Amino acid sequence: MNAFPLSSFTLGLAIIGGLLLAALIAWNAWTSRRNTPRQAQPPAPVPAGAAGGAGERNEPVFDTDPVPLPLPEKKPGLDALIDVIAPIVLEAPPVSGEAALAAMPTTRRAGSKPFAIEGLNEASGHWELPHAGQRYSAFQAGVQLANRTGALNEIEYSEFVMKAQAFADAINGSPEFPEMLHEVARARELDQFAGDHDAQLGFTLRARNAAWSPGYVQQNAARLGFVSGVIPGRMVLPAQAQGMPPVLGLTFDTQAALAEDPALSAIRDLTLSLDVPQVDRSERPFVRMRECAIALATAMDGMLIDDNGQVIRPESLDGIGADLEQLYDTLDGRDLSAGSVLARRLFS
Repeated sequence: MNAFPLSSFTLGLAIIGGLLLAALIAWNAWTSRRNTPRQAQPPAPVPAGAAGGAGERNEPVFDTDPVPLPLPEKKPGLDALIDVIAPIVLEAPPVSGEAALAAMPTTRRAGSKPFAIEGLNEASGHWELPHAGQRYSAFQAGVQLANRTGALNEIEYSEFVMKAQAFADAINGSPEFPEMLHEVARARELDQFAGDHDAQLGFTLRARNAAWSPGYVQQNAARLGFVSGVIPGRMVLPAQAQGMPPVLGLTFDTQAALAEDPALSAIRDLTLSLDVPQVDRSERPFVRMRECAIALATAMDGMLIDDNGQVIRPESLDGIGADLEQLYDTLDGRDLSAGSVLARRLFS
């Protein structure tokens, strides 16, 4: 049987077909790799004999000057600046802490406003929440004038009066309540101030090309000091002072974090947030927010955008920083400094 050699034309078609098939395979592989969420990298091995010992983890070190921070304030919760306060005079002082606790109302709210009762400790002379084993020579009941749900209204004030009166009756005390209309007016003025000076900032970081897996986001955020929060899909940057609210929050899709195989979950957006009145000014929260946003955008191939999907320019960030400095000064002048006990209560 005679073999017929391939013509040059047929051979050319075969070569072209092979090249097209190879190009298609390569394109499919590139597309698949591009659309696969970026994954966290395994930790680099520690060479034997390296400083610190094998297996020891070295935390990242940031070249920043330490900022001295005040410790969390330890003082009575009630303050005439943001609370209605009703003194309670005892008919036969003192009253034991056990008796006071037994007379406490079952809830610590009047409507949507925090409600509290404090006792004047006979031994220390300090106002405090009643404790067993202590004796109290006087009491005071209080309700907060405003919070982020709005100003104290007449119905909430009436509920406060009923709760305080019931407590006073149980310990043989006589309360003296401020005039309701005056306190409600004071609540509205404080609520107006708070509404005009409440700032909660958020930056959106969006992936330019490949999406991110939850592990990839967590790994990059952890390098900047973020730790996992209580809610899946949330991380926080802790404050330097123990017991204070976190400086920043970082959130991404909760469903992605809870997925059966998170490595296959695709995240295209994450949000950095700052609750300005809750964080002490000395933490430099906006500066750190800006630095974290830029660092994450660089490391993760992302872009910083506003609510309209437009890229945020550096000059816009400069303007926000200048506005915040004025806000801090205003809060300081009202004795409601950002991060203080009173500011954290009012802006909550």
